[in-house]
Amino acid sequence: MNANDLGEKIVKTLKTIYDPEIPVDIYELGLIYDVFVNEDFHVKVIMTLTTPNCPVAETLPVEVEDKVKSIEGVVDAKVELTFEPAWTRDLMSEEAKLELGFL
Repeated sequence: MNANDLGEKIVKTLKTIYDPEIPVDIYELGLIYDVFVNEDFHVKVIMTLTTPNCPVAETLPVEVEDKVKSIEGVVDAKVELTFEPAWTRDLMSEEAKLELGFL
């Protein structure tokens, strides 16, 4: 397996994680800013939350880290939380905007 294949698996997994308050997965919601997979299959996920005081601020990054670590081929995973740039609706996919009635 190469890093690109693993990256695709990671995205598929991220699409199974939902913000409990919004019926859209965190990937389509635009909460995932970047996913890095190095040659040793260590993964770093840079993500944000809809607001810094989001009710799932404590649990969502842990869920992301645990689910990514459980993917076959991933040696280790770390989640880095950032609020730069701040999340806005513009980061949502067209699919998410449609689902939430913003289109």
